[in-house]
Amino acid sequence: MTSPKIVLIQDSREQAPLDFSRWPEISVEVGTLHSADYSLKGLEDRFGIERKSIPDLVASVTTGRERLVREMERLRGYDVAAIVVEGTLEQVARGEFRSKASPESVLQTLAAWHVRYGVPTLWCGSPAGCAFMVRALARHYLREASIRYEAILKAHGVAA
Repeated sequence: MTSPKIVLIQDSREQAPLDFSRWPEISVEVGTLHSADYSLKGLEDRFGIERKSIPDLVASVTTGRERLVREMERLRGYDVAAIVVEGTLEQVARGEFRSKASPESVLQTLAAWHVRYGVPTLWCGSPAGCAFMVRALARHYLREASIRYEAILKAHGVAA
């Protein structure tokens, strides 16, 4: 069985694009997204992934807080939304970043936002780990959505 083609939309403002070239089922188109750095073509209002390096993450929960809060508010209603981080929770906990912010405040903010907005932080370790996670989330979301929609069509007597 062949894997379905997955078309990701990468926001045109993404400064350090993830590399999906190792997966032939993934194609990437550059476009302007209202929310997030990555989405699925045609599902831009249902699937959104925000990518952050550790320095960008720390800046986003401190000096860039208002912008990221607005982003979290937009992602709140998505079927799938997450922040993928090119680093580990342990790096943040040890304060391996250049900021006066305390590691505790950074991690508590992320926990609060997960609860408040339903947007988890996924610690992926590296850009390659982030690309893997975006791909995995996209694959699983598309599979689950197709099962759901096929059941809806069947219930209404519509051939898929």
